[in-house]
Amino acid sequence: MSPSPLFYQAGPALPEVSHAQGVYLWDDSGKQYLDGCSGAIACNLGHGRSDIRDAMLAQFDRVAFTYRTQFESAPAVALAETLVSLTHGQLEKVFFVSSGSEAVESALKLARQYFVARDEPQRRRFVSLRPSYHGSTLGALGVTGYEPLEAPFADIVHGSLKVPGPDFYRHGDVDDACHVVSVLEETRTIIEAAGPETIIAFVLEPVGGASTGARLLDRQYLEGIRALCDEFGCLLILDEVLTGIGRTGAWFAYQHYGVTPDLLATAKGLGAGYYPVGAMLARADIVDTVMASGGFQHGHTYAGNPLACATGLAVIEAMQRERMLDNVAARGHELKKGLLSLKARFPWVGDVRGLGLLWGVELVADAMTKTPFPAEQNRFARITALAKEEGLLIYPRRTLNGVAGDHFLVTPPLTIDAADTAELLARLERAMCRFDAELNRRPAHTNSMSDAAR
Repeated sequence: MSPSPLFYQAGPALPEVSHAQGVYLWDDSGKQYLDGCSGAIACNLGHGRSDIRDAMLAQFDRVAFTYRTQFESAPAVALAETLVSLTHGQLEKVFFVSSGSEAVESALKLARQYFVARDEPQRRRFVSLRPSYHGSTLGALGVTGYEPLEAPFADIVHGSLKVPGPDFYRHGDVDDACHVVSVLEETRTIIEAAGPETIIAFVLEPVGGASTGARLLDRQYLEGIRALCDEFGCLLILDEVLTGIGRTGAWFAYQHYGVTPDLLATAKGLGAGYYPVGAMLARADIVDTVMASGGFQHGHTYAGNPLACATGLAVIEAMQRERMLDNVAARGHELKKGLLSLKARFPWVGDVRGLGLLWGVELVADAMTKTPFPAEQNRFARITALAKEEGLLIYPRRTLNGVAGDHFLVTPPLTIDAADTAELLARLERAMCRFDAELNRRPAHTNSMSDAAR
């Protein structure tokens, strides 16, 4: 067989996918895989849904493409109104895009143009966390804090001011509240040294994604960041590309904390893997200021595409109809219980953290000291390979700025039921037993996960 003309990232040869249904996929050899990470934390409704297909076909039969400066489309209007309602009217304006990187990029550009329109052109910097991930386009990469992704482009990207975020697993403070106070004080010091008058916006994920392994923030921290933004006159942009559209058990993760952003980016789950669609949501006064200055100098060919918006609308309607947020809460409780049971069995599981159906498992060489495995051992890749051999897909990354640490995400479709949650945990247990055996150079032995899964 000749080499494929496709290239993405370096890695082993991949099996060819054959078909998928529900939370399962099959390759062309007939091997079954449980989609324990929703692809790239995107296939939130699982695979092969006839209701989403029917909505897409109905729109396809009407019109698949129009350009936003030539026509309005009913699906775009309806989806925008629906998204606004999901924020309870706190964010009143919507701009559609095709991906998470585009959604973040759009928020950065709208925020900058807002201050230009207000005659504050000296505001030219963003603040973001290290580690973090906000996208692969150059603007979104500039606010990303993940060294391997940044390094090749460091001299051509306008990088943000990087500050630490809370780390409730590794911090050495007296308690979590003291840790948050310390982080906020350090953040203030860094911003004041750079000049608060130069800051456009603070950009962060309300729950960490692939770059941190579902590292959590809390209300105290987010309220502190909101207060700093208000004090310094800059905006708060929340990146909910991964956490939005129900992943954490609320429509948007910020709703768990009661802290409202000025702009929000979402994607992934909005199209649920059926069609690329994302959105930037913003306060009306920000948009009004920009539009009054001559309009938003930005756009994409597929912005507001009717087929994309019809897909997104069908996704949300299905979630509402099936009360999917209730399922996220129930299955999230089962997943947490099972993962904590596995943590108790394996000393190299340092931390289990998450919310809803977004869970991270951090691996360490020493649980007492929280020392990571040597980076060259690539433990995150090994456990992912073992899980795949056991018919389970999980999502791996490095925990500490992309250069050290090991974690994987467990983020199944929001449609997963109790039986398949138990099956996910059983397959993960088998992979972890094999991983443990390799670490200790002994035969693998698997105990039943049935009790832990339930």
